Amino acid sequence: MPPSQDPARRAVVTAVGAITPIGNDFETYWANLRNGVSGVGPITAFDPTGYEVRIAAEVKNFNAAEHMDPRMARRMSRYIGLSMAAAKEAVASSGIDFAAKTEDQLDRVAMAVFSAGGGLDEVVDGSHIADTKGPSFVSPFAIPALSASMAGCLMAMEWKTTGPVHCQSAACATSILAFQDALRLIQSGEIDVVLTGGAEAPILPIGVAALANMGALSRRNDEPEKACRPFDRDRDGFVLGEGAGVVVVESLAHALERGAAPIAEILGGATTADAFHIAAPEPSGRGAARAMTLAREHAGIAADEVDWIVAHGTSTSLNDVTETRAIKTSFGPHARKLAVSSPKSMVGHLVGGAGAINAMAAIGGIRDGFLSPTLNLDNPDLPECDLDYVPKVGRKAKVETVAINGFGFGGQNATTIFRKYTGA
Repeated sequence: MPPSQDPARRAVVTAVGAITPIGNDFETYWANLRNGVSGVGPITAFDPTGYEVRIAAEVKNFNAAEHMDPRMARRMSRYIGLSMAAAKEAVASSGIDFAAKTEDQLDRVAMAVFSAGGGLDEVVDGSHIADTKGPSFVSPFAIPALSASMAGCLMAMEWKTTGPVHCQSAACATSILAFQDALRLIQSGEIDVVLTGGAEAPILPIGVAALANMGALSRRNDEPEKACRPFDRDRDGFVLGEGAGVVVVESLAHALERGAAPIAEILGGATTADAFHIAAPEPSGRGAARAMTLAREHAGIAADEVDWIVAHGTSTSLNDVTETRAIKTSFGPHARKLAVSSPKSMVGHLVGGAGAINAMAAIGGIRDGFLSPTLNLDNPDLPECDLDYVPKVGRKAKVETVAINGFGFGGQNATTIFRKYTGA
C-alpha cells in the first residue's frame, strides 16, 4: 500500500555521516565514490604473512579517541568507535540540538544502528589474553564492548535520548534492515527522530582466514585496487572492508517544524528468506526478486519509477549472476533501463555495514543527480551479467528513486527504497 501522507508518519533523511575506506566523512566518501577511487590495499590491521589473502579495504587514519571519551574509546571495540564518529558527523550536519530538547522530546528519539558481528575484535583479543596471560587479565569491559547493540546504547548516552535502542543482525543484509526499522518507528507515530545505519570492523585474522578458506575472497594480492570486480567475468571473490554509515531520519513534520531541508524520503522496504543454503544464494534469485518486488509494493511505486539500484554486487561468481537474474525477474522489461552500481568495487564488503554504505551512495546520487560507477568492470560476465552496471566511470543522470539491496549468508534478502524529497 502507498506510504502515509501524514507528515508525522513520513520518514525523511536530513543528514548523513560516514567513515569508510575512501573517506572519513560523507563528502569525501561520496566524492571518491563518484570518481572511482579504490580503498583496497594491503592489510595493516594484523600481519597477514602466510595468509592466502593479504588485502582488505581498511579505514585509514582513524582514532576513536577523537570522537568519544578517550577512556571509553580504549575500552570499546573498533566498530563502536567507527559508529560514534559517523553518528557525530550526522548529528552535527543535521543541526539538531538534543541538549535543548525536553525530557518528553528525548523519549521520541530512537537509535537503530545495526552490526552483524559487533565487537568481534574483543572476542579475538580477549581469547588470546585468556590463553596467554590467564583469565584474570581479560578486560571486564569485554562483554559490553562486543555487544552489537552497544553502539546505539552509547549514542543514546551521548545525546541523552531515551527512546528505544534497536539492533538486528542479518549478516550482509543487516543495515538494509536498519532503514526499514527506522521507517517503521516513524510510521508508528511514536518516534520523531531515528539515528540509523550500520557498522562493522571485521578485518581480523579469523575472518580473513575463514572467508579465504570458503573461497569467498579475492586472491588478487598483487593488484589490490583491481581485486573487487563485480559483474566482471574475471572476478574471483570479494574484498573485506570496514566502516560505518549513520543517517538522521526524521518525521517530515519534525523536520519541517525545525526548518530542516530533507534530502530524501524512505518509501518502503521488504525482506525475504531463500531457505536454501547457509552461504550460497538460491540460484533462480526468487527470494531476492521477491524482496525487490515487495519493497516497491510497500513503497507504493511501479517498477518503472525506479531509476537506480545500488546493488549488493559482491564480486563473487554466484551473487552477481543471481542478483542480475533477480533484478530481471522483479523489474521485467524495465531492468534494461535501470542503472545498477556496486560500491563494493571501491570500498569492499562491510558485511553489516554494507547496506549503510549503499544508502550513502543512494542519498548522494539523489542529491546530486549522479550515478556512481562499478569499478574494474572490464569484461561483463556475458550472457548472464548483461545490465547497465555503470562501468568504470560515473555519470550524471535523473536519480529520483533508488533501491538498495543487501543479501546475506543464510539466504537473507533485503531491499529498501529511497526517493528524492520534493515537498509533495
